Amino acid sequence: MLFAVLIFAVALFAGCSSETQPAAEKQQPGTSAPAVYKRAEVVTSPADARKLLEEGNKRFVEAKEATKDLSAARRQELVDKGQKPFAVVVTCSDSRVPAETIFDQGLGDIFVVRTAGNVVDPITVGSVEYGAEHLAVPLVVVMGHEKCGAVKATVDGGEAAGSIGSIVSEIKPSLDKAKAAGVSGDALYEKTTDENVAAVIAELEKSPILKHLQESGKLNIVGAKYHLSSGQVSFFPAAAPAAGH
Repeated sequence: MLFAVLIFAVALFAGCSSETQPAAEKQQPGTSAPAVYKRAEVVTSPADARKLLEEGNKRFVEAKEATKDLSAARRQELVDKGQKPFAVVVTCSDSRVPAETIFDQGLGDIFVVRTAGNVVDPITVGSVEYGAEHLAVPLVVVMGHEKCGAVKATVDGGEAAGSIGSIVSEIKPSLDKAKAAGVSGDALYEKTTDENVAAVIAELEKSPILKHLQESGKLNIVGAKYHLSSGQVSFFPAAAPAAGH
């Protein structure tokens, strides 16, 4: 009787053991881990840089983000060899607008400059110049987004506390331009956002460094808008953002 109980206990333990083994041990033969995202180490074409951003955003929208190398070895590689980002992204500080995530990029891939309302001053212009001239980045993207709080504060008016007023004053000309175009109501928020992107691009193009790189064909500066709900980034036409884009 004791022998039979021991046999039953061994069989039961073996059965439980096989059901609770780690998932990795149950992996089917021939399967492998997802490929790690790779890009050319150096990207010199503005068109190629934009394509990388568009492809990454497509992966993000479809929830098919690439596996990225975030290992200690990769971090050390960036220390030893330095960074070689392929795009500068000037965008808003809004916590819902993380550029690396939106464009599905990893360590060392994009050089990000963030301010509330994606406005620029000499320091942020200098940051863009550093990315374009010192790091030889071929593409600058100025990206606004839907329902921007800084734009809303500008459109709604009222007193802006502290240094927030300096942000509002930068966006105010874009609001005036949107109003002059006959836009009103809720559409005024988004039109002002689009005009603000165009205004930032115009400000960047005043930089002698960026202007020289543009004229030599080494740099493109483009506008874009991030749509919070869909996750999609739409790029503006080269000349100017379309109304209500």
